[in-house]
Amino acid sequence: MAQDDSGSVELAETSSTALEHPADHERPGDPGTAIILQDAPVNPGFPAHRPRVGDTDPKQNRRTERTVFTLFYLSIAGSVWAIAAYLAFPIESGNLHDIRISTLFIGLGMVLALLGIGIGAVHWAKALMADHEGIDIRHPVRGSDETRERSIEIFEEANEESGFGRRTLIRNSLIGALVAFPLPAVVLFRGLAPQNVDPVKELKHTMWAKGTRLTKDPTGLPIKASDVTLGSVFHVIPDGLNDREDALEQKATAAVLLMRLKPEDLHVSPDRKDWNYHGIVAYSKICTHVGCPVALYEQQTHHLLCPCHQSQFDITHEARVIFGPAGRPLPQLPITVDDEGYLVARSDFHEPVGPSFWERNS
Repeated sequence: MAQDDSGSVELAETSSTALEHPADHERPGDPGTAIILQDAPVNPGFPAHRPRVGDTDPKQNRRTERTVFTLFYLSIAGSVWAIAAYLAFPIESGNLHDIRISTLFIGLGMVLALLGIGIGAVHWAKALMADHEGIDIRHPVRGSDETRERSIEIFEEANEESGFGRRTLIRNSLIGALVAFPLPAVVLFRGLAPQNVDPVKELKHTMWAKGTRLTKDPTGLPIKASDVTLGSVFHVIPDGLNDREDALEQKATAAVLLMRLKPEDLHVSPDRKDWNYHGIVAYSKICTHVGCPVALYEQQTHHLLCPCHQSQFDITHEARVIFGPAGRPLPQLPITVDDEGYLVARSDFHEPVGPSFWERNS
C-alpha cells in the first residue's frame, strides 16, 4: 500500500493482472503498472419505485382517463372554434378593429387546439402509461436479427403499457384532435387567394396601362431613359402606386425590374421588337415559380436570379428559364418614352404575372 502526496487516499500498485478485464490477456504488449483507487464510487442503482395514486386506486385511474380524452375533445372544439371565428368575423372591410377581433378569436381557438393536444398527451404519459425505470444500452452498429426481433416486441410492449390499443376513448379522441387541428389552417389558406373572382383575370391585369410612367421604388420618382446606363438595374413601380390605399396588393403584381443592355445582345421575337427602348427592357419582378421577388441581377451574364429556389432567367433571351424550378419566362412589360424622355409603359403585361400554377387560358 502507498499514499499519495496528501496522504489522504490509499493507492495500490499492481500489474495488469490486477485489472479485471476479460480481454486483457489477449492484448499484445505489457500495459505496465497501474494505480487504482481502493474507494472507487459504487453504482447506487435506481431509487425505490414510488407508485402513483392511479396505480393503486382504480377510481383515480378512471378519472385520469376521462381527463385525458376530455382534453383531446377540447382540442377538437378549439379547431372548430377557429374555423367558426374565421367565418363569423370577416376582415374584408380592412377595418383595423375587425382584423383585431378576427385575429383574437381565431388565435384563441388555435391555442385551445394546441394546448388540448399537448397537455392531454403529457398527462396521459405521466399518469396512465407504465411507470418504471429502465436502461437502454446503445449499440454503435446495426443490431442482430435477434435484436431487431426484440425491437418489435418492445413496440408491442409499449402499446400494451401505454394502453393505446386498449383505451379506445383516449385513442379515438387523440386521432380526432389530430385530424381536426389542421382544418383551421386549410380554411385560413383559402383567404390567401382572390375570393369571388377568377384568379386568372385578377392576376392578368395590373396597374400598368398605356402611358403609365415607370418610377423608382420606393421614392416614386419618374425615370428618364438617359438615367438608365449599361449594366444598371432599377426596381420599378407604376406612377401613382404610393398614393393608393391598396398599394401593397398592387405592388405584389406590378413590381418590375428595369435593365439596359446593348441592343445587339438582345434576341427579340418579331412580335416584341418595339417592347424595349434602345436596349432598355422591363420584366416582372415576381418569380414564375412561387412568386418570390426576383432581385439579383448578374451584370456580366445578364441573368436574373431568384434567391428563394435559385431559378435563373436569361434577359438576353426574353427572360427564359435557364435553371431552377420556374416553369415559364418572366412576363415582359412593353415600354417606350414620352415627349419628355421619361420611360412609360406601352400597355399592361400580356400574360398573368406570378406563379405558373395560375392557369393562363382565360
